[in-house]
Amino acid sequence: MKNCTEDDTLQNGIVLFQLIVYIPVLSLGIPLNGIAFWVFCCKLKRWTETRVYMINLMVADSFLLFALPFLIYFTKYNHPIDKLCYTIWNIYFTNMPMSILIITLIAIDRYIAIKFPLKAKILRSPLKSASICGFLWITLIIYSYLYPKFHGRTEKFCLRKQSSQPNYSSLFSIIVGYFIPLGIVIFCSVQVIKCLKKKMATSPHELMQKAIHIVSVNLCVFIVCFSPFYITLLLRFAVDVAGACSLVSEVRASIQICACLANSNCCLDAFCYYFAAKEFQEFPSLFPTCISMRSTMNQSQESQQPTDKS
Repeated sequence: MKNCTEDDTLQNGIVLFQLIVYIPVLSLGIPLNGIAFWVFCCKLKRWTETRVYMINLMVADSFLLFALPFLIYFTKYNHPIDKLCYTIWNIYFTNMPMSILIITLIAIDRYIAIKFPLKAKILRSPLKSASICGFLWITLIIYSYLYPKFHGRTEKFCLRKQSSQPNYSSLFSIIVGYFIPLGIVIFCSVQVIKCLKKKMATSPHELMQKAIHIVSVNLCVFIVCFSPFYITLLLRFAVDVAGACSLVSEVRASIQICACLANSNCCLDAFCYYFAAKEFQEFPSLFPTCISMRSTMNQSQESQQPTDKS
């Protein structure tokens, strides 16, 4: 198994970049997440699916914020793989995928509520949302704990892949953990926007425009934050398969830089919390109009169907 050497100058530059990004993220993320916890746990009285998902997203973001100083330390210094390393590994590789999956669940929940409002009462409930989140937490915690034990990790230093051996289980995690959720989020968001725009064409309403804006912003933040990181992970896998050791140092640097953007999502989510709080208060009035719209469309389609009298 071949190991590829690191460029110390490049690593020092990455540490500086991490400090530039993570200091503002920590400075804003900690108080904003604290305020969000207070709003969603104390101020809001009614439990909804959105509230359940947002509280779980805040928990994941808070753990990510906790891990950021350790990521800087592990980049700067050659820290051995010990209990501290495994602890940060489990925190980081549980909570980033959890953030992605919760955002995916929020997109699916909106899609069901807007596209199938009559069935939404059966398919959606705060208890079901909490059960799904609990299942995902347990699954990801077990997976992140067992992953390094069953995949023969041979690296000497924490969170540094030095070998050029292709890791096919990582490829599976990338596809299942991001690209499939990305397709689901894009599909659900586009369908919701189409539905709302169709309604706006018949009866323009300020609430519809707000809803379209919220869904569009959430989609853009999701794509911009996470896509570069997972694309560079795919690039690293391709480099390992090709055995191009000369490119490993640059690709590793790209991964670490894109990880800064992905991790900044735990701060940007705070702005999504604000929109979610507005959604929590305003969107319930949106669903009856969608129910009315779809009922009218169904009645129109039924009236246009030829009757068969025998």
